[in-house]
Amino acid sequence: MSYSDGWAAINLQMPPRVPRTEFSAEMHWDLVREVTKIDVNATSSEDVRAKAQQIFRKAWNYDFIWNVLIFGEEFGDIRTKMGHAEYAQLEGHNFNNKINCPFSNPQEVLAFDPLDTYGSRNKKELISRFEDDYQFFCQQNSDAVNMTGVYITCISGLIDIFGWDMMLMAMGTDPDKFGLLTNRYAQWIQQYFDALAQSNVPLIMVHDDITWTSGPFAHPSWYRKYVFPNYRNFIRPLLDAGKKVLFTSDGDYTIFIDDVAQAGFHGFVMEPSTDMAYIAQKYGKTHVFIGNADTRFLMFGSKEEIKAEVLRCMTIGKQCPGFFMAVGNHIPPNTPIENAIYYNEIYNQLGKR
Repeated sequence: MSYSDGWAAINLQMPPRVPRTEFSAEMHWDLVREVTKIDVNATSSEDVRAKAQQIFRKAWNYDFIWNVLIFGEEFGDIRTKMGHAEYAQLEGHNFNNKINCPFSNPQEVLAFDPLDTYGSRNKKELISRFEDDYQFFCQQNSDAVNMTGVYITCISGLIDIFGWDMMLMAMGTDPDKFGLLTNRYAQWIQQYFDALAQSNVPLIMVHDDITWTSGPFAHPSWYRKYVFPNYRNFIRPLLDAGKKVLFTSDGDYTIFIDDVAQAGFHGFVMEPSTDMAYIAQKYGKTHVFIGNADTRFLMFGSKEEIKAEVLRCMTIGKQCPGFFMAVGNHIPPNTPIENAIYYNEIYNQLGKR
């Protein structure tokens, strides 16, 4: 675990080892217990869980702690509840079958005005929230690179407000009117990015799930007309303020890698479905990229397959100064402990430059 190695990679200064992060492995309590030797589980106190997670991240050499602050709670009660599958044995992440949508038809969606509904925010309060969040993570993980950011950037915000069904129906009913709605949403969320630009936070994470595993769910020209111009508006004040800005999306966003780069982002966080080899070939000397071992190999694979998957990622990324190793999208709690530990051993073996 190294703050210096993490920042070296973000600044494209080749560190002596491939830095690393993971997403939610520290909520795999059986794995955390095995690695830390601390008697911890989902019912342990918050202090015990936090301490065990801190020790686990250090043992597994997290050089980079993925974090965002702004989620759908910003919308209050006017948002769609889509339920939640059981994922982790942790409060707030369990099964939820409550489903409801405040919109009854696509016309209501297309007429929606986020600013009228959600209002403006106090900029000083937003700045304080971002700085407090960043400082909290710095205190928890002082020997790794930390950040804060926005989850509901654009598409993810629209999904949260309308739900998939109503959003896709409205988009299909009138793509251009839905694009204008997207612009209205972008004007509302811009206030969060303006506050980030004035915050004392050097690294910003921008999350937006713009694709499915199969790729875009709308024609690429629609994204290029209504999404990426707004991205440029979001991050312009961040770049002007000297921030480093990274982008995360689920799914296969290979087709949009160039668009993301042209919007001004310094790097990419991706799942295995996105073509990391393309990123390394075109942007490996100019951008950060994080990923993209396939979690299914840890779940179902043999040791030979796990090693081959880590080797694939290292072969692609090891010669690139901004490459971080990670399993995408997560190492979920039902991953066999022995496979996760073997993965970590192989990372340690292959991570030295």
